[in-house]
Amino acid sequence: MKNTAPKSVFWRGEVDGCLVLLDQTQLPAECTFLDCWDVSTVWEAIKKLRVRGAPAIGIAAAYGVCVSTRQAVVQAWTLAQFKESARQAIDYLATSRPTAVNLFWALRRMEQRLQSLEERSVEAAAAEMLSEARAIHAEDIAMCHAIGRHGAALLGEGGVLTHCNTGGLATSEYGTALSVLFTAHDQGKKIHVFADETRPLLQGARLTAWELMQHGVPVTLITDSMAAQVMREGKVQAVIIGADRITARGDVANKIGSYGLAILAQHHRIPFYVAAPSSTFDFSMESGDSIPIEQRAAEEITEPFGKRIAPEGVETYNPAFDVTPAELITALITEKGVIQPVTKTAIAPLAF
Repeated sequence: MKNTAPKSVFWRGEVDGCLVLLDQTQLPAECTFLDCWDVSTVWEAIKKLRVRGAPAIGIAAAYGVCVSTRQAVVQAWTLAQFKESARQAIDYLATSRPTAVNLFWALRRMEQRLQSLEERSVEAAAAEMLSEARAIHAEDIAMCHAIGRHGAALLGEGGVLTHCNTGGLATSEYGTALSVLFTAHDQGKKIHVFADETRPLLQGARLTAWELMQHGVPVTLITDSMAAQVMREGKVQAVIIGADRITARGDVANKIGSYGLAILAQHHRIPFYVAAPSSTFDFSMESGDSIPIEQRAAEEITEPFGKRIAPEGVETYNPAFDVTPAELITALITEKGVIQPVTKTAIAPLAF
């Protein structure tokens, strides 16, 4: 079954075209698309979570570099000016968010393609950069479907708990953790998804529940604080989440609240799965203690969606992510297969 939810990110036109993003801050009430004609608009969209999810951020950033070079084509710049504009865009986009490694992976690929451009017209150079961004996009689609196939084999029938949003909105099509659920549903498995609301920005309530309903997957929305009770009552037979960065030993950075779910799953003897493409692995980091954790604005807690719910002047702490240690993870599901047990030795082949 094809996912009927709208695409989160795509390029319209050729080298003189633009990046188009589904503004996820407006979902589920409105499907609003944002045309990105300059790099600052792309940077703002990533920073403000108009586009979000590690793979989707990487794809958007790759196309963002192409946005920077379209001016060179339109205004007939020299190749040197073209390359300088692209380098500045790469450096700038890298500052948008710190935790999701796919952003930096995609920008490195764009930088490598940029370095290979010699003795070409600006039009040809722009076409090569756009080709690289499109390749990153196409690879993500293929990886998501492969993750779904590998992960669905792990699931039986019954309840599955998921956290945050890991579907086509967070990637390019089927998603990572949600790809597993979509695929299992497509295979006829009788699964029922329990979606955490995912405070403070409610990605589970606003996005995951919406995507699952679009696909016809049975879903029940719960508050984050209900997860333990749902497990205790036997309503959940597995937990599956995505990831924003995975270290060489298998520690996983994901949306805040993921670590707590892993502890709860271990206590209730429920398998805890993490689904992510190989581009989410950061082999330069051994331990999750080294992962930079993004700190977000206090207003996301005190004034969610523009409505004040906390006293003026109250102190807040708002990390966007937490880190789940490898020993709490039953298996990692990648496009190349399932890694179980989660150890540095088992993960190492992905580096090659």
